[in-house]
Amino acid sequence: MKRSERVAVIGVGILGASVGWNLSRHGAKVVFIDASQPGEGITNWSFSWINASNKTARKSYFDLNVAGMAAHRELARTIGPDSWWHPSGHLRWADDPAAEAKLLETAELLAGWDYRVEVCTGTEVRRRLEPALTVPGEVPVLFYPDEAWVHGRHLVDRLVGQAAAAGAERRYGTAVRDIGTRADGSIRTVALSDGSRLDVDIVVNAAGPSASYVAGLIARHLPMRREPGAVTRIDCDRVPVHRAMHAPHIEIRPDGNASVALHSREVDALIGTGEDPAELARLLHESARHVVPELGNCRIAQTRVVNRSIPADGFPSVGAVLSVPGYYEAVSHSGITLGPVIGRLLASEILSGKRDEMLADFRPERFSP
Repeated sequence: MKRSERVAVIGVGILGASVGWNLSRHGAKVVFIDASQPGEGITNWSFSWINASNKTARKSYFDLNVAGMAAHRELARTIGPDSWWHPSGHLRWADDPAAEAKLLETAELLAGWDYRVEVCTGTEVRRRLEPALTVPGEVPVLFYPDEAWVHGRHLVDRLVGQAAAAGAERRYGTAVRDIGTRADGSIRTVALSDGSRLDVDIVVNAAGPSASYVAGLIARHLPMRREPGAVTRIDCDRVPVHRAMHAPHIEIRPDGNASVALHSREVDALIGTGEDPAELARLLHESARHVVPELGNCRIAQTRVVNRSIPADGFPSVGAVLSVPGYYEAVSHSGITLGPVIGRLLASEILSGKRDEMLADFRPERFSP
């Protein structure tokens, strides 16, 4: 990449913000484009759990997520942890023998991969970590001390703010309507819904659930899953939990000093059946109350149903699309965990032209016709 070239980052969630921040700090000319506001989409409405323990389907994907966890720790040292970084660990347990056996099998696999995991009893967890839980005393509970949760919107605000201080432009509240190319097929312009047209040399498609639409503007087929999820925030006078946890039927984590975030795959399965979001929120709150009775005193504040950003095979699509010079993708589920490492690796590829082997299994060309 030449220093005079201009990079349009389309989509300013955690992935787009991370790519743009890494480019800006190395002197690149960046313009952030988002149809809404930075960090307000799926980044703000995910469970925001930093982990690799749930990423064991492919060793290369596990390794990428471990690198993502390390990149978060490095980022906290670089920009300061402030309100976005919460490295308090993660708890997980089950309530039926088959699921319990599966969790313990996964823990054994992870330990063999040098991933830190402690097997505790419910009694130990209540005594040492989470006294407000109702987990039965003899139930095995997995504690992953190196995992964390992140306030995604706060992190995006920090990254974009630092990039803007380094000269990055910001175009929010306007969507991309067209991507123009030169005679040789390379990127030339980006047209926006506000009627403006930007001269650019490089496009980074970090548009999350809209990534397939953006890819279509250059006649590329990027297959995406349609997998909606619901997250509810409840307001509490006192937050009674200290870390993210996967309890049976419900996921719970703090969301600041006076809020808790709730999610459940079981409740997500009801989204396509016509359930009202208010009813989804009630079900989430009810499940959470059974695990942490104090949460029964909290008030439902907000619920949002969003489509997750998941390429068709479940793995990230990151890097250059060689048939369209200047076009790159940064599209992935688990963007909260992977944002900092994908941001660093993709920015390095854009700046130097060199591909990192860590992304070898996740290149966009696997979706080529």
